[in-house]
Amino acid sequence: MKVPTMAELAAEGKTPEILFWVGCAGSYDQRAQKITRAFATILNHCGVSYAILGKEEMCTGDPARRAGNEFLFQMMAYQNIKVLNGYGIKKIVTICPHGFNIFKNEYPELGGNYEVLHHTVFLQQLIDEGRVVFSEDNALKGKKITYHDSCYLGRSNGVYEAPRKVLEAFNAEVVEMARNRSNGLCCGAGGAQFFKEEEKGEKRINVERSDEAMGTGATVIASACPYCNTMLTDGVKNREKENTVQVLDIAELVAQSLQSKNNSK
Repeated sequence: MKVPTMAELAAEGKTPEILFWVGCAGSYDQRAQKITRAFATILNHCGVSYAILGKEEMCTGDPARRAGNEFLFQMMAYQNIKVLNGYGIKKIVTICPHGFNIFKNEYPELGGNYEVLHHTVFLQQLIDEGRVVFSEDNALKGKKITYHDSCYLGRSNGVYEAPRKVLEAFNAEVVEMARNRSNGLCCGAGGAQFFKEEEKGEKRINVERSDEAMGTGATVIASACPYCNTMLTDGVKNREKENTVQVLDIAELVAQSLQSKNNSK
């Protein structure tokens, strides 16, 4: 894939419409890399002017701050802000709610002020503008899909409807888990919990959430966070249901259902 970097565009005197913040998971985790490719595929398909930082992108510092290492967080944040402001970045789109939350709510106090969108919101905008059109016979039409609310996207920032509106555009049957929206259950990864062993209990929280999702009868569990994706996938595997239930990011669902430009009117 040809994905432009800010350095390349700056050398040509160009400024992209958005900066696509890939994030640590999207860069280094093999599963999350598929989400990154899917979103880049959509951006290319729609002709969106975008760029990534590439090797200039550092971790946002979110896991460090959540784990209590404020010094490390501020060191990372200031480095990122220096790079972003140096390029004159105004609009950032992330595929990770953790990055979205920290850019939107915590970077401004350090001098990083940007318009920040989560990719589900940006995808909904592209659909509303008619720039994303799904094929009539898309693979999700008529399928039963349930959506898991990420804590940092939902409760922390109130983004509930955009992901669901994207899923509804497939003409699929969107079914809700008993605990959804502001009452949604955490997948177990937030607050840097992803990087440590869980405390003792009767049941792993990701298995609990995966059981709820599979209990809806859905064959597709849609997520909007690479960490949620990993936790739910592990939960499905724990129940040995990976052959009948898929855990996919909304960007992946959109990318596989795009109408070919050759067939569009």
